[in-house]
Parts: sequence; structure tokens; C-alpha cells
Amino acid sequence: MAQVGIIEDNKKIRQLMQRYLNMQKDMSCPVATECVEDMLDYLSTYPNPNVLLMDIQLPGMSGIEGMKIIQQKYPDIEIIMLTVYHDSHKIFESLKAGASGYLLKHTSLPEIKDAIELLMQGGAPMSPQIARKVITHFNYRGQKKQKSNLTNREQDIVNGLVDGLSYKLIADRLNISIDTVRAHIRNIYKKLHVNSKAEVIAKSLRGEL
Repeated sequence: MAQVGIIEDNKKIRQLMQRYLNMQKDMSCPVATECVEDMLDYLSTYPNPNVLLMDIQLPGMSGIEGMKIIQQKYPDIEIIMLTVYHDSHKIFESLKAGASGYLLKHTSLPEIKDAIELLMQGGAPMSPQIARKVITHFNYRGQKKQKSNLTNREQDIVNGLVDGLSYKLIADRLNISIDTVRAHIRNIYKKLHVNSKAEVIAKSLRGEL
């Protein structure tokens, strides 16, 4: 079962999302805070959620600043940005900081649930408008980028990510263990100088691999 945390300063939105997620059979939302600082207090005391839904504009520390700290202290937590911001600067700043997904706030509750499930399966959920911005941006900037030095097996792993496969399905496809997939993912991140699956997929889409 997916355990989800929420960082959202709008009380109505925060409570609505938490109530909806707690109604689902395959996920729960044990914690919802209005700021990063409160979430950090929770994470230091209680079992950590698998996924965090996080806004960017928050009281106190911003979502992007908070994400950097959370990623450093709790690298196993996946983070989806859920925000009104759709400008390229915020999108790529979030992805560089380690966001695994980026959704706009008009995303419906069922779509948010689907995005969490996709993330848990190894995908990188994005609102369609955001995905188009990412692809357009990288197509424009990546025409003459130098190719990476991934091994054939690492490229197979990337292909699995682009296909939306979970780590388990990638392992099954390549007849290797999930731990081996995770080890390859870590090496891929280092070689590509990225921090998230979304960045790996974006680099693949712009032809840098």
C-alpha cells in the first residue's frame, strides 16, 4: 500500500486530498502539513511515506528548497510537485532538485491517484502541458548535445523507464534482480548528472543517450 504525505498550505485543498486518498483501498495519507518544516518534524519521528505531494509556494521554506533537504535526508521518498506554476523555470528547477513528477493543481483527484500509482510503478507522472514543455525545451536545447557513455545494459534500463515500466517489470524484461536494476539506476544518475527518473526520461527523449 502506498503511503502518501502532503505539503500544502491551503487548508481546504490539503484536507480534501487527504480525505480522498484515505478513501482508496490501495493507499493512505497519514500526514498532511501546511509547510516543509512541519513535514521534516514528522519525518524525523514517524515512519516515512513513499510519496510526497508538495506545493512550491509555501510559508517558510519553499517547496523546492524543502525538496532538496528531504531528498538528501530521505532519498527513498519520491516527490511529486503539485502546484499552479507552469513556467519553464519552476519546472526545470524542480526536476533538477529531484522531483519525480510535476502536476498542475487543476489535476483531478482521480488523476492524482493515478499519478501516484504510476510513480510507484517506476514512472514519472506529469500533467500533459508540463510534458509538452519538457519535450519542447529539450528538443530545442538538445540538438547538438554530446552523447552519454551509458553501457548497453544501462541503456536497456533507460528504455524501460521511457516505456513506463516499474523496476520489477524492467528486472523481468532483462532477467535480472530488482536490486541490480536499482544499482544501474544509481549509476545512470551519476553518469547523466541527474537526480530523478523524469530527468533521465527527458534526456532520452531529446536524443542525448
